[in-house]
Amino acid sequence: MNNYEAPPGLLADRVILVTGAGDGIGRAAAKALAAHGATVVLAGRTLAKLEKVYDEIEANGDPQPALVPVDFSIAGPEEYRQLADTIESEFGHLDGILHNAGMLGDITPLEMYDPDTWDTVMKVNLRAPLLLTQALLPLLKQSPDASIVFTTSSVGRRARAFWGAYAVSKCGIEGLSRMLADELMNTSNIRVNCINPGATRTTMRASAYPGEDPASVKQPDDIMPLYLYLMGPDSLGVTGQSLDAQ
Repeated sequence: MNNYEAPPGLLADRVILVTGAGDGIGRAAAKALAAHGATVVLAGRTLAKLEKVYDEIEANGDPQPALVPVDFSIAGPEEYRQLADTIESEFGHLDGILHNAGMLGDITPLEMYDPDTWDTVMKVNLRAPLLLTQALLPLLKQSPDASIVFTTSSVGRRARAFWGAYAVSKCGIEGLSRMLADELMNTSNIRVNCINPGATRTTMRASAYPGEDPASVKQPDDIMPLYLYLMGPDSLGVTGQSLDAQ
């Protein structure tokens, strides 16, 4: 799947929401999905970054995207319901969600972890994906074959010392994804999976590994085959999995 070659029109007529679309993996995914025919809804905290990605997609001649500024650290059920209403009124359906927005927090021993930072990381990395998915499930159920993709991490499969709230939140995402996949497997056409991007050249990676040579890890564009595979019809029947992009 990491060598998957997506045909140009793989995602034609599909509407896909990407969170954390302003930079890094989210930006690369939004552009890759649009390049393969999807209408992408760009969601993130910083409007200027979303507008830049919007312009890049339009400059490529891909389907016109939409953008929705949202701060996942403070948004609640009402904001997510409003987002769902906006997507329904603008497009009438939704075919996929890439939950990519995330926050690293502190890398420090648990005995020193700041409680407020812990709460914020949990809100962004775990609570927001749950609430957003709840709000959008009615729209996803209208799709012939919808895909929900959560972003995980190696520290979400086996929590690592000092990774604090980030690791615990990603352990939660792994559980949430599998639980949701089980619940939807026999009641809908929605598949649910996790992607572990692996070592990728992003701002978060640089914060976590300040001594690492950025040139030693892959760029976000290099790991897009798995994202395209899971968002397209070739992954029908694949659900409840946690897959590595590298």
